Amino acid sequence: MRLAKQSDDAEVLIAGAGPTGLVLALWLTRLGVRVRIVDKTSQPGTTSRALAVQARTLEFYGQLGFADEVVAQWRWATEANLWVKGRRAAKIRFDGMGSEISPYPDPLIYPQDEHERLLIERLTDLGVTVERQTEVLGFEETDDRVQISLRKPDGSEETCAVEYVAGCDGARSTMREHLGIGFPGGTYEHLFYVADVQATGQAVNGDLNIALERSDFLVVFPLRGEGRARFIGTVKDDSRKPEELSWDSVNKGIVEHLRTDVQRVNWFSTYRVHHRVADRFRKGRSFLLGDAAHIHSPVGGQGMNTGIGDAVNLAWKLAAVLRGRAKVALLDTYEPERIAFARRLVATTDRAFTTVTSSGSLARFVRLRIVPVLAPLLFSSRMLRRLLFRTVSQVNVNYRTSSLSRGRVGSIHAGDRLPWVKVGLDRAGPDGAGEDNFAPLKSLDWQLHLYGEAAPEVRAFYLEQKLPLHVFPWRAEMKRSGLRRSALYLVRPDGYVAVAANQNCVETVRSYLAEWGFSSV
Repeated sequence: MRLAKQSDDAEVLIAGAGPTGLVLALWLTRLGVRVRIVDKTSQPGTTSRALAVQARTLEFYGQLGFADEVVAQWRWATEANLWVKGRRAAKIRFDGMGSEISPYPDPLIYPQDEHERLLIERLTDLGVTVERQTEVLGFEETDDRVQISLRKPDGSEETCAVEYVAGCDGARSTMREHLGIGFPGGTYEHLFYVADVQATGQAVNGDLNIALERSDFLVVFPLRGEGRARFIGTVKDDSRKPEELSWDSVNKGIVEHLRTDVQRVNWFSTYRVHHRVADRFRKGRSFLLGDAAHIHSPVGGQGMNTGIGDAVNLAWKLAAVLRGRAKVALLDTYEPERIAFARRLVATTDRAFTTVTSSGSLARFVRLRIVPVLAPLLFSSRMLRRLLFRTVSQVNVNYRTSSLSRGRVGSIHAGDRLPWVKVGLDRAGPDGAGEDNFAPLKSLDWQLHLYGEAAPEVRAFYLEQKLPLHVFPWRAEMKRSGLRRSALYLVRPDGYVAVAANQNCVETVRSYLAEWGFSSV
């Protein structure tokens, strides 16, 4: 495995050390790229709104080798109670929704502040330290470099030169402002709060609890530790400045209706919810990722996970170009692949969030009368459960329309995430046995997958190209996942199918690799 450590001659500067910037730094470092990661704050966040880690993010962490550590530390969200005016109207089960789809079949509750600390530890293990209280003042691009002015913790200024810059510095991105990129969208009317509390009562029962009332709602997330929970709801008295508000400003009616007693508030903060997508995700040698590129409602726990998806998408492309293993044109694919998903996500979460929070009579009727009846029915259907899982977990995110995607075999299109299948311990592959077809993805490199038997010309091709070939003995469940026997799947470093072709179409793969200048060495 290629590995680079922090260096004064960094190739990529990352502004912002939230989950998006940290994952970008991790992935680049694992691929041998020298990085600097700076953040203007003095320490990692100690409060957070983001709580859900979706299956696709855990799959990415599996490639980095620490998904099991994340899962072991926190808890799956397996059940939810839906309360209407203090009465439990429905119980919904999430457990097993993603069985046979992902090795991580349920959403994970993992607060962002603790999540960040884990990512920082993994990055430190690789020899990279976040440079705190360090702020980007400005930058200027030349033909082959970006000159960046930084303010250091002692107030002094430094100029450094890198080949690329990544703006992961949040919704109020300095990078985005310097680049002059618009951030159109809007802000929802309500002021929201998040509180970390110690409590007892029927809403602190280890499940996710969602309470709906005529003009209010509350979501209670269970956390690690007896009686500890995270409350997210609306602030009714928002005439004062946010910094003047406290737990006492919250309408306690909905909490009392749940017969829940809050004994201690560990911390409390307020925030506005926005829905915006940047006009561009790239300008020259600068890129925008995460909240700097898109922000949306918290419906479905998509925000942090989408930023991490941005980071993975960009990281392998930057590494390939910097190491001369792909043409520079590869970087042109980052924006179209990620901006299309961001726009769809903002549109869909906006509709859902408006229904949940609107004070209009129609929205109120849907929220209080339709949702309690409809939700249990949706989650009782195996087909709909699988569809909901694929959507919320982000395993359905695809790049079918990307210029990087070529071909289709059966139901698998190039640009789809490689379907996950268990393969047992008898699979034939150059890197040893594994229990699923995602195990080889830990190389973070291009690879050829074949399910069935490899013809002699296929084996000759992988030796010629020095392209890792993984041949998996055929099993019936592979067909159910959409894979076809002895078809060729060229898989990108991020686990998406780049080329889907019949076994006798090695020329399709060969011409694709030549077109983009891809090389595995």
